[in-house]
Amino acid sequence: MRSRRLDYSESTRSALVSSAVELFTKRGYANTSLDEVAKRARVTKGALYHHFSGKQALFEAAFAKVESQVLGRLEEIMAGGGAPWERALAGLRGFIASCLDPSYQRIAIHEAPVVMGWERWREAEDRASFGLIRSSLEDLIEAGEVDEVPVEVTARLLFGALHSAATEIASSPDPKKVGAQVEQVIMQLLHRVRRTS
Repeated sequence: MRSRRLDYSESTRSALVSSAVELFTKRGYANTSLDEVAKRARVTKGALYHHFSGKQALFEAAFAKVESQVLGRLEEIMAGGGAPWERALAGLRGFIASCLDPSYQRIAIHEAPVVMGWERWREAEDRASFGLIRSSLEDLIEAGEVDEVPVEVTARLLFGALHSAATEIASSPDPKKVGAQVEQVIMQLLHRVRRTS
């Protein structure tokens, strides 16, 4: 049996992270105070410091939550039925849809490289999504959908292209339009590398 204390501790932490995601999305890292986060979560500032050493640690938890939600949706898509090619295209569409989410745009794309530092942010991104790209590429090669290629290098290039696409979408005054353009361009590129026989 779990203790009430543990349940309370986990619910407090969850409330703080959810509050942080909302506030960092609306106001950004620099314009969000820990007092506001604690107030929105309806806990004391002492409770916040019990769970997080400071603002950056709280931001990293908010980043992890946003990333894990996106990754969870993409993993569900990629594990679905259908041929590897169709799953890959569905995964691409799912990623572009995620890039339209304001929390993902603000926290994962705009703020995280600055707050966490480029190296730590890239490592976190690698852990979150690079493996999914690599395994999808391996599935496409195994299914005969694309020719044999150096998997690691090709997955890195695809990862870089998708990151650039996410930045373009998030930085645009019209993210939906740019998202549709990104999808069109990437689909055309993918169809060019697909085996026809």
